[in-house]
Amino acid sequence: MKSKLLGSLLFWVVVAIILGFLCSLFFPDWLARVFITFNGLFSNFLGFFVPVLIFALIAPAIAGLGRGAGKWLGITAGVAFGSTVISGLIAWGTGSALYPKLLSGKDLITNVADPEEGGLTPYFTVEMPPPLAIMSALLLAFIVGLAMTGVKSDNLYNVLQELNDVVLKVVVTFVIPLLPLYIFGTFLGLGMNENFGDTMAAMGVVLLLSVVMTLVVVLLQYLVAGVVAGVNPFKALKNMLPAYFTALGTSSSAATIPVTYESTLKNNVDEDVAGFVVPLCATIQLSGSMMKIMLYALSIVYMASLDISGGQIFGFILLLGIMMIAAPGVPGGAIMAAAGLLQSNLGFDDSMLSLMIASYIVVDSFGTAANVTGDGAVALIVNKFASGKLHKQSPIDEPSVAPASGSTAV
Repeated sequence: MKSKLLGSLLFWVVVAIILGFLCSLFFPDWLARVFITFNGLFSNFLGFFVPVLIFALIAPAIAGLGRGAGKWLGITAGVAFGSTVISGLIAWGTGSALYPKLLSGKDLITNVADPEEGGLTPYFTVEMPPPLAIMSALLLAFIVGLAMTGVKSDNLYNVLQELNDVVLKVVVTFVIPLLPLYIFGTFLGLGMNENFGDTMAAMGVVLLLSVVMTLVVVLLQYLVAGVVAGVNPFKALKNMLPAYFTALGTSSSAATIPVTYESTLKNNVDEDVAGFVVPLCATIQLSGSMMKIMLYALSIVYMASLDISGGQIFGFILLLGIMMIAAPGVPGGAIMAAAGLLQSNLGFDDSMLSLMIASYIVVDSFGTAANVTGDGAVALIVNKFASGKLHKQSPIDEPSVAPASGSTAV
């Protein structure tokens, strides 16, 4: 039992979170900056590595699905986007019901310090430019994978499978073992940040509500997935806890992909399904981020007495769900993608936008954790629909498509 506990990633992640906060109470700045420097280097490496990981997981997974892969990609995108929009609608209903009581008599305070400027700085940084942008890696993986479902390509399929093996080897032997140390540094820096108090004072009750509601959304997703997939939702949610707590530390959906993938497999999701659902949903399934942004935006609308119609809010939810797809899978990516919409659709000025960004950054990790945990629920649903309907064969076993015989649907 003891050896199993010590070998659990979840155990070390929780220990890292607790130690990070405790050490922030007495660590001198010079020592804390050592860990902040490591975090900067490791974060830059993840930024370099994640596009490669996405391509290596998705391309062979789609190719392994065989004919009809395009349909399952469409179903996945539909379920993921629907989950994001529903989260926004829940946030709208929650804010409309609770804010008249919670925020009654409260004034809007916008002169808050930037949380990012109050943090410790690393001793040095090393730039590691990624070979591809995340969206480029996704598109390339889709194109190559879908093409291989219709055209025989033995050599390319073998190369992609070997690339997948190599990348997963890096994940298992290098990335995952270092994640607890990275998470320790994240929470150490969080505890020693001098500017979080301003944001907590201005938006404290809304921040707390947003954390609670991200948990509610995750629970609802697994209740639905449990009914659809015929699994115990609480057991499935328990299997996803390593991904949840890892995301709490990384604040990045993309950086958590390796752990999300492994956790999803524990729920008996097919490897090929998990291989394309998890990286895809890391970009398009953003229910946690939607919940936080909507609750923050609606609180500012209420406290500033902005004249916003229901149609404007509904349109904002739909557009936000689309805009966040283009957001980088890095800390704060979603709120930066939403900045333009907040100003153009809801009429936020610069001070309101600054408060939004500060509020989002303070509890960014909880939204990200809800995002990646929700990816596991989407994977369960897609796996249920795809069960027994996938033509799971490699391109080596598929018949060649004659060029002159017309197009082949995928």
